[in-house]
Amino acid sequence: MSKESEMGSNSHRSEEAALEPADSTVWFRSYLHGGTSSLISTLTTVITFPLYKTVFRQQLHSTLVREVVAQLLREGPVKLYRGVAPPLLMRSLNGTLLFGLQDTFLQQLSLWDTSPVPRSALPALAGLGAGVLEAVLFSPFERVQNVLQNSKNDTSLPTLRSILRKLASKPLASGYYTAFLPILVRNALGSSLYFGLKDPMSETLRACGCSPVASSFIAGVLNSMVISLPLYPLSVLVANMQAQVDGGGGGVKSSWQRLWAARQHRLVLLYRGGSLVIFRSCITWGITTAIYDQLKRHSRTSG
Repeated sequence: MSKESEMGSNSHRSEEAALEPADSTVWFRSYLHGGTSSLISTLTTVITFPLYKTVFRQQLHSTLVREVVAQLLREGPVKLYRGVAPPLLMRSLNGTLLFGLQDTFLQQLSLWDTSPVPRSALPALAGLGAGVLEAVLFSPFERVQNVLQNSKNDTSLPTLRSILRKLASKPLASGYYTAFLPILVRNALGSSLYFGLKDPMSETLRACGCSPVASSFIAGVLNSMVISLPLYPLSVLVANMQAQVDGGGGGVKSSWQRLWAARQHRLVLLYRGGSLVIFRSCITWGITTAIYDQLKRHSRTSG
């Protein structure tokens, strides 16, 4: 058998294995593997949280890195990690549900006798559904996180409890689910692209001679870069819409117009801080993908 036909055969078998119906035990393993890989990768969240906070301030105020660093130094080490709890909790739960739900949706879609979409596109379609549910479940976490990280809220909302009470007193659209529409678009598209590209990228890298772990890590890094670059402006929009609890309201369109005007109608200012957050995202998703794929391979061989 030629190398090309062997590669095609391996790819075909991999696709069939990914789409074949599975019992509840296999589904549970997907949730477990997703949660485990995300929990381990939260170490990068703890280590890089000061970097994330720097980027958040840049997204909010479009300031230079040295100005943000000076501001954080003035606030002191106690406030440096203010707002770290929501992303830690969100990261662990997010991986559990994102990988688990995508696999559950994928197995259900694979049961269709006739599908309106090609079978090769089913992972992306399942990822789209998982991304929608991810947005619904985790928007409140992101809202609390962004309020905590905005230093202008330190005096009026000094504790997590005070923030939760304040948001609970508001309607959902202006409380916990502020900026839900851009979050929905970002998460649904991002999840769909991630699951649609992850396995093809990894298989291509393995065919080029990379080890399974290395191919998964590189695929996660490249995938994150492909997703983060075009969707980063949505994250900036979300940060600006969610950082304030009172005032600065309005819909997505008016918020975008204010943001675009504040950035002087220049993409370079809109992407200020983007290189740092995209780099952090690439490393995090590279680690998460490598761990998840390794756990999945081990589960298959031991099962």
